[in-house]
Parts: sequence; structure tokens; C-alpha cells
Amino acid sequence: MTARSSARARAGKFTATALVLLFTLFPVYFMLSTAFNGRAGSGTDSLFPSHFTMRHFSKALSSGASGGFGRYMLNSAIVTVIVVVASGVLALLGAVAMARFRFRLRTTVLVLILVVQMLPAEALVIPLFLQMKDLRMLNSLLGLAIVYTAFALPFAIWNLRGFVAAVPVELEEAAYLDGCSWWRMFRSILLPLVVPGLIATSAFAFVLAWEEFTFALTFLSDQGRMTVGVGLAEFLGQNTNDWGGLMAASTLVTIPVVVVFVLAQRRLTVGLVAGAVK
Repeated sequence: MTARSSARARAGKFTATALVLLFTLFPVYFMLSTAFNGRAGSGTDSLFPSHFTMRHFSKALSSGASGGFGRYMLNSAIVTVIVVVASGVLALLGAVAMARFRFRLRTTVLVLILVVQMLPAEALVIPLFLQMKDLRMLNSLLGLAIVYTAFALPFAIWNLRGFVAAVPVELEEAAYLDGCSWWRMFRSILLPLVVPGLIATSAFAFVLAWEEFTFALTFLSDQGRMTVGVGLAEFLGQNTNDWGGLMAASTLVTIPVVVVFVLAQRRLTVGLVAGAVK
């Protein structure tokens, strides 16, 4: 390859990368630009803010029913913490059972886990609504967290199963020979080795529970218990839309997701790759 051809190839790669980044990051830039834009009107008719303001953020946090958008973020945080902890514990125990124990219908259970992942969430709204109604858990953050946990478990179990299976059985057998109980072996040997996979599944559960809209809108009726997914819809009116407030609230919703993925980036990548390989 000549020097000219090599330069063209590098220029082509640079151009393609720049276009992909522009396409990916432009919505984020437009969201931030509108959120900080103090221009009169909607603020969406200009790519550059006329002057910066925090008015939209203060309005988003203080306006609305039952304490404003801050209350919705608190509700989402409560639900998300429950989902992440519950799905992590249950998925890890289920993954260990699937990877280490042999029992009847084991293959059938694995197939059913895959089938559940293929079902669209919208197809299960009415059955789950009726089930939550029978259990008297409608308009409850705990009931919503249980539903989210049920949706997070199939992916979490399947991913963690591959990660647990990648741990050599000989390590566990050596721990037993040294006098460790099953719980001591699990806590000291197996758990530290599957932490990257656990972080990957926890990040998935976090995203699922933090800004979900359909189930929150269906199961919750009290304004004081709404989550951020439903709270964002309050900025959209029948005749006018508060684009500045909507973009400010969207920025507040996006920040926790970005922080979680930045902090867990390295372990998240390792967990997703290793969990898919036995």
C-alpha cells in the first residue's frame, strides 16, 4: 500500500468516525443546549443558547404535583435500588443452580428463560396488571419493583450462568477439601470471581428500572408515587410543550445513567463478554 493510499484510508476512517460521533452525540448536545437556553420561547429554534440559565432546572424540580420532579426521581431511586439488589441476589443464586447442579427439567427451564426474553413487554401489561390487582399491589412502588425484577431476571440469570460456568469446578473442590462449607466457598471463592458479571447484570437492571414508562403509567395512579418516566410526560401539554423544562428534566434523568456506566465501564465490558463464553 502506497503512502497516498494509506493517507486516504486514515482520512476515510477519521471521517466515518466523526460522522458516527456526530450522529450519536447531537441529540445529547441538543438536549443540553435546550435545557440551558435562556432564549424566550420554546428554545428549540436555535442550536446555540442565547445565554445560559438554570431556570429550567429549578422549575423542573419545583413545579408539578406532589413535590415536583425531585419526588419522581426519589421514587425511581427507591424502585431501582430494590430491583438491582433483588435481581442481583436472585439471579446469582439461579445462575449457580443452573451451572452447578443437575436436576430434572433443567434444559426446559433454560429454554423457558430464553422464551421469556423474547416476549415483548407490552404483551404482558394486561396479565401483570390483573395479577397485581389480585395481589393488591397496584399503585405501589414495591409492586412495580417486583414486576421490573421479573423482567430483569431472565437476562441476568442467563448472563451470570455463563460466568459461573467459566469458574473451574476444581477451585470449589479445593475449598471443600480445605474444610470450607458451601456458604464459605460461595462467599470467598465463587462470588469474587463473578463480580464483573454481577456488575453487568446490575447495570442492565438499573437501566430497566430507572426510566421505564409503560408499566409505571399502567400500575401507578397516585401522582406522589410516579416515577421519572411518567414525570417527563407532564412537560408535554395538549396545546403547548415546556421544552426547556422537559430537556432539563431529561438531563437530570440521564446523569445517573451516565455516572453508573462510567464507574462500571471496565467491569461491565468484561462481564458482558465473559458471561457469554463458557
